[in-house]
Amino acid sequence: MKGFQIFLSYRLREVLDGIQIEQTNIQPSTLPNTYFQFKQFKINQDKSSMKVCTDSCLFGAWVADKIKKKIIKPKNILDIGSGTGLLGLMIAQKSKSIIDAVEIDINSFLQSKENFMSSPWNQQLQAFHADIKAWRGALKYDLIISNPPFFENDLRSSDKNRNLAKHHDGLTFSELLQSVKNNIRETGDFAVLIPFHRMDYFKTIAFENNFYLKEELLVKQTSKHSYFRVILFFGTKHKSVISNGAHFKSGGSMKQLDMQSSNELIINNEEGNYTDAFHLLLKDYYFKNGL
Repeated sequence: MKGFQIFLSYRLREVLDGIQIEQTNIQPSTLPNTYFQFKQFKINQDKSSMKVCTDSCLFGAWVADKIKKKIIKPKNILDIGSGTGLLGLMIAQKSKSIIDAVEIDINSFLQSKENFMSSPWNQQLQAFHADIKAWRGALKYDLIISNPPFFENDLRSSDKNRNLAKHHDGLTFSELLQSVKNNIRETGDFAVLIPFHRMDYFKTIAFENNFYLKEELLVKQTSKHSYFRVILFFGTKHKSVISNGAHFKSGGSMKQLDMQSSNELIINNEEGNYTDAFHLLLKDYYFKNGL
């Protein structure tokens, strides 16, 4: 019963925060909010088929944290499939990086552009309406990020725009990795957020494309849930990696690894509140729930 109450608390908070759970069939017009207000910027989401969600916020905060701590020092960043522009805005809040965002869906592109222009960092951010499979930037990028199509073998939505954003109808993992190769610097990095059940498949394709895994973050909703998302962080040149697990459950001091570091992050504790690890990453962004 307690676990069920925690689950209800989690779902209710998502709705109140204006976050759409990704597995829901609710259409954009029925959402309680057409925008999501962060501490330093606002995400309008009335045009885009994809809404702000918890795991995307976690992904943006995780990448931004690496840049802020100078674990990576990208001068320019490419966001593949920008949606509302959420990831670019979260990173721009904590960095001076120039960020290009490519989006194939016209409504999402217009939404990204709108959100970029109304933000304090509009000089850092630029949106492009293009198919990434055919797109080439003026320069190669130090860092490429993507929250790509989800749920290749799961139930598709009746919303064609949502299908294009969330499934492999428009961009397969192989096509995504090829697009990354086309636009990344020789010594660049690549970070991606995908469903946990697709992790091994994605790793296999990435290794075949000569990427190597520097770090992974496995994400659970609670300690009693299974992993549902994973952040994978790849490099293009093999080198020893410095990993700091202090913010994650694994904890510990800095240590040097030859290949990869694997950490775990749990979003909610047994009381249904955000864990310290999640709070630490998102506290500079969220207003609600004590953040």
